[in-house]
Amino acid sequence: MAMRMLVAGGIPALTDGIRSADADNPHGYFEFERVKQLKTDRAWLDDAVGHAVKVIHMLLPDLPADREYRIVFMERDLREVVRSQDVMLQRAGKRGGALPPERLIAMYTAQLAQIDRELASRPLTHVLRVPHRQLVTDPMPEVRKINEFLGGGLNESAMAAAVDPSLHRNRA
Repeated sequence: MAMRMLVAGGIPALTDGIRSADADNPHGYFEFERVKQLKTDRAWLDDAVGHAVKVIHMLLPDLPADREYRIVFMERDLREVVRSQDVMLQRAGKRGGALPPERLIAMYTAQLAQIDRELASRPLTHVLRVPHRQLVTDPMPEVRKINEFLGGGLNESAMAAAVDPSLHRNRA
């Protein structure tokens, strides 16, 4: 959703089109596979300047600290994240780990706290936390914050229109 909003607002996304839209994400994933090799492959970072790039939370510390970043960090209820991941795995016919949801949530909570500390220690890294639930239920206030955080000039109406509340299916 965040990537779709940024593109609608006027920021091009760095994507490769490898992962196509599906039942879990009918608007597409806006992913760039090389991000997954961030520890060993950073050659693409120069091409990413001026683009929105989707990076999962665990890879954020692998971004080189000598560059400036504006990170729009989507904060979602972790119960919803775990439920959504489980539904996606089931739909794909895959089995998830054997960990109970409570354990996964505790692990994610610890990971996020560690990443918060790491990002806070980087003077060139700026983070805007966006509450997922508020964005879905009343997008315009959050869209305005995102636009301001990214320097202004984005099409806020188009960004708000890109929010699809019908996709908030795995609610806590």
